[in-house]
Amino acid sequence: MTRTHDGTTDDPSTAPSDRVDEPETTEEKDHALDRAIIEGRPRLHRSTPDLLATGTVAGIEVAVGVLALLVVVEATGSTLLGALAFSIGFIALRLGHSELFTEGFHVPVMVVAAGEGTVPQLLRLWVGTLAGNLLGGWVVAWLIATGLPSLHRTAGEMTAELVDVPLDGRTIALAVLAGAAITLLTRMQQGTDDDVARIVAAVGIAFVIVGTGLLHSVLDTLVFFVALHAGEPVATFATWLPWFGVVVAGNLVGGLLLTTLLRLVRSRERLLQWRAAADER
Repeated sequence: MTRTHDGTTDDPSTAPSDRVDEPETTEEKDHALDRAIIEGRPRLHRSTPDLLATGTVAGIEVAVGVLALLVVVEATGSTLLGALAFSIGFIALRLGHSELFTEGFHVPVMVVAAGEGTVPQLLRLWVGTLAGNLLGGWVVAWLIATGLPSLHRTAGEMTAELVDVPLDGRTIALAVLAGAAITLLTRMQQGTDDDVARIVAAVGIAFVIVGTGLLHSVLDTLVFFVALHAGEPVATFATWLPWFGVVVAGNLVGGLLLTTLLRLVRSRERLLQWRAAADER
């Protein structure tokens, strides 16, 4: 058993006592929630350098997926094949234990709901992770644009499809769906210890997000960064910033309301037990 610097432990025995009068399916649900809280708790208590470093590594890993996406789309013209190629980015996130901004819409929220973290800590996690994602992605995007000029046109065309459209209900809907999809990926990967199953989930959700044209705040921004470094006329901060704000908001709504809120309702009794245990400490 280890003790985190906030005074808590990562020992599953610190979870509230299981209720023996509940059916087996509820006990399994409670055990899954307990594991999410115990594993997610240290994420809210990372030091600032650790938080930024974890986010930066994730940005680099997703940018490698963007590189694969651009290469395949440039060679084949197929976004669907590019989506499969991009999945290496999501696989690297899981196997490398780094953190994407949109991965913070489920487990850390459960930690706060259980009384094992605070809202300011959650907001700090989101902001620090997003900053790290963009920083890591910015650097790799520059390397892609510098080293592979053949990808400039493809990056510019994909960026135009993203930002050269009205910020209307369709844009919001695509961002909400992307937030729900990436949070569903988190839930699926949290529910199994099998790395093969986690990789299959990563490939599937990558295909859903990229292949169907959903809008992901970090992934699509890294495509924009490549186009910006390449000097593509469509890539300007004036066009990106409004788009980015709308997509971040949509991702949050999709992740929190379409996926995490339902889990909170489903696990409300267990969360109350966690809060009671936290109040006693």
